[in-house]
Amino acid sequence: MADHDLVLKCWGGVEADYAGHGGEVLTCLFKEHPETRKLFPKFTDIPQSDLAGNAAVAAHGATVLKKLGELLKARGDHAAILKPLATSHANKHKIALNNFRLITEVLVRVMAEKVSLDAAGQNALRRVMEAVIRDIDAYYKEIGFAG
Repeated sequence: MADHDLVLKCWGGVEADYAGHGGEVLTCLFKEHPETRKLFPKFTDIPQSDLAGNAAVAAHGATVLKKLGELLKARGDHAAILKPLATSHANKHKIALNNFRLITEVLVRVMAEKVSLDAAGQNALRRVMEAVIRDIDAYYKEIGFAG
């Protein structure tokens, strides 16, 4: 529970600009890991130079951060939130587990830069995300998705 609280200390800054921070997270993800763009078909036609500031990218990034906020605020009691997310990411989007690990590192960096998530908070976010990814993996196995 302490890990969630460490991250939530800075979460107000994220909530203040979900679209801005979310757009930055996805833009960084796509630049650092270009192969991840194919997982977002509606963004594949956007030139790399136009990703930053693109309203659709920012809107989807906001969705990602809002869901992360729900998971953080659930403080580990997240089955009701995570199971539907894992199901859709397996069955509809076909998102492999490694992609959650990639976005975790981008999230850590963006939060450190934009909302002053300190070193302890960064490590806490990594631990929270490791637990979330383990649970996603368990749901993937239930579904029969080899993520």
